[in-house]
Amino acid sequence: MNSVEVTPVESRKDRKEFMELIWRLYKGDRYWIPPIRMNQEELVGFRKHPFYENNRCQAFLARKDGQVVGRIVGIINHGHNKRFEEKRGFFGFFESIDDQQVANVLFNAAGRYLKSQGMTDVRGPCNPSLNYETGTLVDGFDSSPTFMMTYNPPYHDRLIRGFGFEKTQDMYAYNGNVEMLNTIDPKINRTVEMVKERFKLKVRQVSRKNFSKEILLFLKIYNESLQGTWGFVPLSDGEVKALGMSMKLLINPAATSVIEVDGEAVAVGLGLPDYNPIIKKIDGKLFPFGWIRILLDRKKITKMRIISANVSLEWQRWGLGLVLLNRMLPDVLAIGITDAEFSWVLESNDLSRGSLERAGLVPAKTYRLYDRTLSDI
Repeated sequence: MNSVEVTPVESRKDRKEFMELIWRLYKGDRYWIPPIRMNQEELVGFRKHPFYENNRCQAFLARKDGQVVGRIVGIINHGHNKRFEEKRGFFGFFESIDDQQVANVLFNAAGRYLKSQGMTDVRGPCNPSLNYETGTLVDGFDSSPTFMMTYNPPYHDRLIRGFGFEKTQDMYAYNGNVEMLNTIDPKINRTVEMVKERFKLKVRQVSRKNFSKEILLFLKIYNESLQGTWGFVPLSDGEVKALGMSMKLLINPAATSVIEVDGEAVAVGLGLPDYNPIIKKIDGKLFPFGWIRILLDRKKITKMRIISANVSLEWQRWGLGLVLLNRMLPDVLAIGITDAEFSWVLESNDLSRGSLERAGLVPAKTYRLYDRTLSDI
């Protein structure tokens, strides 16, 4: 058996090899979408990113016969541990050839790093947290992922479980298309109108005039509404500002909703066009001409990802999520959207899953998070 060497990523050469590995591993995979290179460099800690203002990480590479064959990042999320009173580390950005030995040395390296920082358990994959790309694809390998969703070969699940990880939570992506509109239970539309009338709701799309302010409003309600959600850690002020700036360039107001009661916003909904087909064309390179291609081609996009329908805690049992989606519907149809993915939805989120399934949607993809103790590493 050839030995596998694992080393921390330290030099510019290491960072380049870390980034380039996935282009080699996924070469020829028709469904793989390359990451936006600059964005991934930020999320793995190679460039400045607000997530790492309060957290830390260490990347590792595995080599076999001198060739890079795997990578991983060990992540310390202080916000998570403070919120949940745990000493839990995370792993992310895991990639490997189909070789349990390679996977084992990577998980051991990340585990030893996390243990040296006082962690007792590990969860993943998180890239780098649940507020970004997360989870291992375990079902639904017959199509490409939508924007900001993960993708991996089927053997990842086997390698992760082979190191002793066990499932802690699944996440689902639900698909819908315009043809399903004819099969929706009329009771849903009546419920939407009843709720709007009962509470005198004002429902609108995000204002173009006050776009920057509206995005920050969305992120504020996002943070507040998910307080009771499994594993959720609010975005930091720095992350809110950074996401707000990037979302300004990506959002189409047609795929947004804001619900107000007495002039105060109590719920927000957001969909993003599925930019992944364009990202594949530009091979993840925004510069020098990638952004131009995105701007020119985005009107041709026919699929969107519904990222969230966030409702303030005191309003979460009144069906406002349906009202948010109902407002978007005519506008997104008008811009040529024919398909939508609702993702991701936690296995433990009975309310959201129930609403989607009552509307006739079924999970098209399943993503998994895993836990393991660090006691024997």
